[in-house]
Amino acid sequence: MENKKTNYLFPLAIIGLFFFAIGFAFGINGFLTPVLKGSLTNISTFQANLLIVVNFIPFLIFSYPAAQCIKAIGYKRTMAVSFILFAIAFGLFVPATSTQSIWFFLIACFVSGIANTILQAAVNPYITILGPIESAAQRMSIMGICNKLAWPTTTVFMLLVIGKTDVANIQLGELYTPFYIIIAIFIALAVVSLIAPLPEVTAEGETGDAEATDTVASASASYAQGKTSIWQFPHLILGAITLFLYVGVETISLSTITDYTSSLGLADSLPQWVLYIPSLGMCAGYIIGATMIPRFISQVLAMRICAIVALLGSIAVCVLPAELSVYSLFLMGLGCSLMWPALWPMAMADLGPFTKDGAALLTTAIAGGAAMPAVRAWIEGLSCYQTSYWACVPCFLVIVWYGFFGYKVR
Repeated sequence: MENKKTNYLFPLAIIGLFFFAIGFAFGINGFLTPVLKGSLTNISTFQANLLIVVNFIPFLIFSYPAAQCIKAIGYKRTMAVSFILFAIAFGLFVPATSTQSIWFFLIACFVSGIANTILQAAVNPYITILGPIESAAQRMSIMGICNKLAWPTTTVFMLLVIGKTDVANIQLGELYTPFYIIIAIFIALAVVSLIAPLPEVTAEGETGDAEATDTVASASASYAQGKTSIWQFPHLILGAITLFLYVGVETISLSTITDYTSSLGLADSLPQWVLYIPSLGMCAGYIIGATMIPRFISQVLAMRICAIVALLGSIAVCVLPAELSVYSLFLMGLGCSLMWPALWPMAMADLGPFTKDGAALLTTAIAGGAAMPAVRAWIEGLSCYQTSYWACVPCFLVIVWYGFFGYKVR
């Protein structure tokens, strides 16, 4: 089987580039939000933030079709389809810019979300089964570094092309050139995905794929034998629920520190680097995962430790004095780092012929990135910003439970 081969460094580099593209596309939405708020005086903050929300909605709708696409044409061609859709999405941003219509921007972001869904449904299972399953979290950690580095790169790229140093000074009419360049980049990535020597990997016990080879019956094949749907894999269902909660609390951990410090009246008194605390914690965790899994620590143990760290960090944010609670977001970021890399292989273990459908279900769970921040905002409206972080505590408790017991449920 292809995924048992150890010579996967070049495919790993190519998929790392694709993970960077995912982060870059997400970063565009974060960049556009303040630009639209500054340029379109007739839109509300809620409407501007819908740009991010509509990027998550397609995960609920198109994850299963993405899995069927992978079954029909394979991973490589599916990745190419996603990049073409990205190019179309940014092509739609051009008339949206000229008409200055928020609804046109939302349509473009929705198409970008469809592309993101299809790409995530392909690259996450691909990197999971590209090498040995016990080192999947290591590979996913490397991909996480590529993904997170792309978020700030987006703003740097846009400012460099436009020729300005402050997002607040950018007008919509200045976005045409960067959009055209981005369209060309995504078309180039589609070509790369088609011509790059990426093997069509198959999971252990998986059959029925166009390029799958005959395999000897294994533990995973035996466990999947006789099952007729993904709903007969309890550890997968529980994993999807856990992943839904995880993506939500990760989004809260990474995206709220600026607003939180402002709500506390600390925005001017804290050093500028404090705003990067959650991201620094997450990158530190990714580096640990990339260097220590599985040689020094198993991905399951790493996930358990991270879940406990994140749980303690979220409680600390809620109960410590305001000036100290801000720094506890480092623990939340650190704890969140290895959850995504470990949850995927834990939830996808032993799926056999249901691997692609299982990956689609896990991709659907990414919609948690829209749901849980809304819950936090609701709690904030009832109390205060610091209290709203209690929304994370039950989520991390569920993640701790899955790390110790849930993934074993058969």
